[in-house]
Amino acid sequence: MNKRNLPPIPPEIEALVPYKPGKPIEELERELGISGAIKLASNENPLGPSPKAVAAMARALDGLHRYPDGAGFELRQALAKRYELAQEQIVLGNGSNEIIELLCRAFLRPGDLALAAAPSFLMYSKLVQVAGGRLKEVPLNDFRLDLKALARAIEPRTRLVFVNNPDNPAGTAFSGEEFREFLGQVPPGVVVVLDEAYIDFASDPQVAQGTDFLDHAVPVVVMRTFSKAYGLAGLRVGFGLGPVEIMDILHRVRQPFNTSILAQAAGAAALADEEFLQKTLQVTWQGLKDFYACFERLGLVYVPSQTNFVLVKIGPKASHVADELLKRGVIVRKMASYGLPEHLRISVGLPQENRRFMDELSAILGEG
Repeated sequence: MNKRNLPPIPPEIEALVPYKPGKPIEELERELGISGAIKLASNENPLGPSPKAVAAMARALDGLHRYPDGAGFELRQALAKRYELAQEQIVLGNGSNEIIELLCRAFLRPGDLALAAAPSFLMYSKLVQVAGGRLKEVPLNDFRLDLKALARAIEPRTRLVFVNNPDNPAGTAFSGEEFREFLGQVPPGVVVVLDEAYIDFASDPQVAQGTDFLDHAVPVVVMRTFSKAYGLAGLRVGFGLGPVEIMDILHRVRQPFNTSILAQAAGAAALADEEFLQKTLQVTWQGLKDFYACFERLGLVYVPSQTNFVLVKIGPKASHVADELLKRGVIVRKMASYGLPEHLRISVGLPQENRRFMDELSAILGEG
């Protein structure tokens, strides 16, 4: 490994396995020599970006020779207005992934502990590992976060507790009352990180809203993103909300120009495009209903979702079914890396994409 006389590589870095995202459409089409493939694997917005965001980016193009506003004033101002917060309570990130990285960099030292559910978003474990920390995982209970077990798992060296609500990959969510009870069990010296990447899709009004807990005695950092409901995954722009003291620390450890001119302009415009958001929600909720009906017709067990995807149990042939779908130009997400080898995760697409997936799935399962 050290053929080029490299410095010693820390074991926690050498042991890292790169994150493997969903297969890009272009890659599948090159491999199979086909066209017209569809991707229902990465929980993207099938409607594309908000037209207002596209227009804002076009207006910003003339400024590409300049560095972006390192403070992200206009976008943070728009977010502060939306959530009725001070700008000092907001930090921008290169996607919400970067907020996770900033938290790990700020609060974890070698040997420190972080907690998360299992299975959960894979980047928690990777970024904790990069920081030299240890991730302790608490199994889901019937595909729901077990908040009571998470509270019991906190140890003296626990610094961060990651809870995603709604959950990825299960799509379930907990209520505000459940979250408040959980916070009452968290000791001093622990930051609770509430990952709300999918919160915009939640149709149940009882689902906890992190912004209701920013003044709690337990420090809560809420992470949100423009990648999902707002259709800006390709720009990589997310944000964190939390106590001023924690946001100040995150600003100290982040890169000075971590969100681009285009990302800041598009984010502010997308935030104001309520019509686009409502259209996205209607497409999503109808797509989920169609998936449920299809799975019930096929006798498949699924987890009702508060997100823009659904987790469905295919059985021992899940990987084979996913491969057969690929051959037919339909990309879905295998769940073996999440410890769920018999499941697939399906993102809601456009109505015609959903129909194509359901028809192909029915054909494959009907073939045996």
